[in-house]
Amino acid sequence: MRRLVSETTLRPRQLILPMFVAEGAAQPRPIASMPGVVQHTRESLRKAAVDAVRAGVGGLMIFGVPRTRDATGSGAIDENGILNVALRDVRSELGDDTVLMADTCLDEFTDHGHCGVLDAGGGVDNDATLKLYAEMGVAQAEAGAHMLGPSGMMDGQVGAIRQALDDAGHTETGILAYSAKYASAFYGPFREAVDSQLKGDRKTYQQDPGNAREALREIELDVAEGADAVMIKPAMTYLDVLRAAAEVSPVPVAAYNISGEYAMVEAAAANGWLDRERTILEVLTSIRRAGADMILTYWAAEAAPWLD
Repeated sequence: MRRLVSETTLRPRQLILPMFVAEGAAQPRPIASMPGVVQHTRESLRKAAVDAVRAGVGGLMIFGVPRTRDATGSGAIDENGILNVALRDVRSELGDDTVLMADTCLDEFTDHGHCGVLDAGGGVDNDATLKLYAEMGVAQAEAGAHMLGPSGMMDGQVGAIRQALDDAGHTETGILAYSAKYASAFYGPFREAVDSQLKGDRKTYQQDPGNAREALREIELDVAEGADAVMIKPAMTYLDVLRAAAEVSPVPVAAYNISGEYAMVEAAAANGWLDRERTILEVLTSIRRAGADMILTYWAAEAAPWLD
C-alpha cells in the first residue's frame, strides 16, 4: 500500500557515481575520510565502472588525480593526462552503455589548488581561466566524455565551453553546469580524495551559503549560455535551493550529495548510531523529493540494487 501511493520515486537510473582515478597508482588507495571510496588505478576504474553500470546507475562522473601539478593545470588539457586517459579507458569499455561525465575544472591539476589560473595579485583570473576551460572541454570530449561538468564557478564558463565544443564539431556533447556551487564546509573529504593543494578558500567565486535568489540567477545565466542540465551543490544543506531551482529550471536539475554528507552518515553508522541502509535511502529520497532529477552520490552503485 505504501509503495502504491508513494509520491517520490528513487530509481537506479537517477543515480550518478563520482569516481576518482590516480595517476601511477599500483593499487586502489582508500580515502580515509570517505570509507568505502578509493582512488582507483586505471584497471580498477574500468572494473568498477562496469560493475556500477551493471547495477543500473545512470551515469559516471570521473575525477583525475595527477602525480604532478603546475600553475596553469596543464595536465587537465594534455591528451595523455590522467583524466583524459581514464575517460578513453572507460569509454572503450562501456561505449554508450552509460552517460560518461568528466569534471571540467582545473583545481585537481593546479599546484595552488584553485579552480582557475591566478593573476599577479594572487586572485583567480576569470577570463584567462575560461580559455583553459574551453581547451579542457574539447580534450575531454575527444577522450570520450558524453557530458562535461564545469564545476569552477567562473562567470561565462558554460558559454565558453559550449562555443569551443561546437567549433570543434562536438555539438552533441552535453554540459551539466554546476550553476549553484556553494562555498561549503562539507567539501573537506573531497579535498583529501583529490589530494587538493588548496590554501585558503574559494569564497571569491563560489556562492555565499546565505544566498538563494542568487542561485536562480546563476541557473538562468547558465541555461542562456547553453547548459543541458544544471546542478545544486551541496545537496542536503541546500534542499530549499534545490526545490526553488526545480520549480523554475527549463532543463533537468541535478544535486551533488557531497563528500562531507557521505562522511557524516558513514561515521554515524560505523558507531552504531544510525541504521546505515535506511539512512542512505532516506537521504537520497529527500534529495529526489526536493526536486532533483538526478543525484551524484558515492552510494550510487551500492544503493542501486536496493531499489525495487
